[in-house]
Amino acid sequence: MKESPLAPAKFWIDLDNTPHVPFFIPIMAELRRRGHQVVVTARDAFQVCELADKKGVAYRKIGRHTGRNKLVKVLGLFYRAAQLLPFVRAERPDLAVSHGARSQVIIANLLRIPTVIIADYEFARALPMMRPQWEIVPEVIGGNHLYVSADRVKHYPGIKEDVYATPFTPDPGLLRELGLRQEETIITMRPPATEAHYHNPEAEILFEHFMKRAVAQPGTRIVMLPRNKRQDEFIRSRWPEWFKDNRTLVPAKAVDGINLIYYSDLVVSGGGTMNREAAALGVPVYSIFRGPTGAVDQYLQRTGRLVMIENVAEVTSKIPMVRRTRDAARLQSVGPALKVIVEHLETILAVSRRG
Repeated sequence: MKESPLAPAKFWIDLDNTPHVPFFIPIMAELRRRGHQVVVTARDAFQVCELADKKGVAYRKIGRHTGRNKLVKVLGLFYRAAQLLPFVRAERPDLAVSHGARSQVIIANLLRIPTVIIADYEFARALPMMRPQWEIVPEVIGGNHLYVSADRVKHYPGIKEDVYATPFTPDPGLLRELGLRQEETIITMRPPATEAHYHNPEAEILFEHFMKRAVAQPGTRIVMLPRNKRQDEFIRSRWPEWFKDNRTLVPAKAVDGINLIYYSDLVVSGGGTMNREAAALGVPVYSIFRGPTGAVDQYLQRTGRLVMIENVAEVTSKIPMVRRTRDAARLQSVGPALKVIVEHLETILAVSRRG
């Protein structure tokens, strides 16, 4: 990538959810390679901090997850924004960047710091104070349903998972760590995001039906990745039979999701990043997400890289539980998404500096 003609700047990246950690690591590295400074904050939610620690990311832990109650969630966003204030005043960043960290946008807008949200789901909504000044999205989304006006939207090719899914070198040590054997049919399962504002209860029905089928299938092992401790405890108490004889296991600590997906024979997920990571790696993936289908998932479905499961019958008819042939060679390609995103960030900063 070319050297930056832009005067060195300070970029503030806020890690708000677990997938943001691997996504921003190559972006931070490229910004620093171009001579910029990067400061990082992280919310103590899901496994954000644990994964950041594992990946060696230096950050300031500020704020936490506040649960599924909508009013409490909104109040929690403003409370975390207040918690971020001392950090922002001390660091004085030139540009605030996240993949949907609304608390960052609130405090940055209040302090007149230019804000950028990189997004890939056009049906997300935000209150006026939580809207960024700029947005960067995949080309397939186009210009509809975005936070900002069309002249404040930048596009990049492919999907966000292209930024970090490749190049990638598989590490079989994960199988030993989790007690998995390569001769087993390994299924990675991500339950629906029941606390998200876009959640549709139909996804929970599909989740239950698939799990009952999977644990009854000889030779299968399911690695389940609950979204938080509450969801883990609920699933264990509601369906203890799934975990008998370690047929279904939940990793005791944060795992490298890309590595787990690569060694999986199939992925079934309630939507979001894990589906698209599997698609980026060429792993068979089936979505039980029942909210509004975003343009990225429609694109992946059209190109045969993702299968949308819409009803209970399709859980059986469309999801074959078979082992797959893994091809490590295809994981070494590097797409243009990273370069384009970083250049957009520099362009936005240059425009902001001009006033």
